[in-house]
Amino acid sequence: MLNRVILIGRLTRDPELRYTPAGVAVTQFTIAVDRPFTSQGGEREADFIPVVTWRQLAETCANYLRKGRLTAVEGRIQVRNYENNEGKRVYVTEVIADNVRFLESNRDGGNANNNGGGMREEPSYGGGGRGNNSNNNFSRSNQDPFSDDGKPIDISDDDLPF
Repeated sequence: MLNRVILIGRLTRDPELRYTPAGVAVTQFTIAVDRPFTSQGGEREADFIPVVTWRQLAETCANYLRKGRLTAVEGRIQVRNYENNEGKRVYVTEVIADNVRFLESNRDGGNANNNGGGMREEPSYGGGGRGNNSNNNFSRSNQDPFSDDGKPIDISDDDLPF
């Protein structure tokens, strides 16, 4: 069985960052995804899809995403339910994202981490600890890892996986 979804849309409002009683970060936001057709009146329609992110990804989304930003979300669909104050069962369908890509730079330039120009950031953030690999020798700077193009690379036989 497979439960995987990829969406591209614009945020309808700034993300909401909260913390669970255990201190785990969780962010909720909604993206508007255009439908591939127009209505009978010739107007474009959209679906408004709730997205939830957890832990470091939640904090990153809260820090960098803003209303109107074009964003790609990858994750799974989850349906949960609860009983409201009137005793009625309410069903909620949402995307639990494990990867979020920022598809355009900050338009207004009004970010606290901005150094006078367009915001510089990593284009993709995933969950699940993939970014915490201790064997990764590359920093998260904007240096080109292939800047020594054309020069021989010295690799010992001990470093080869075969």
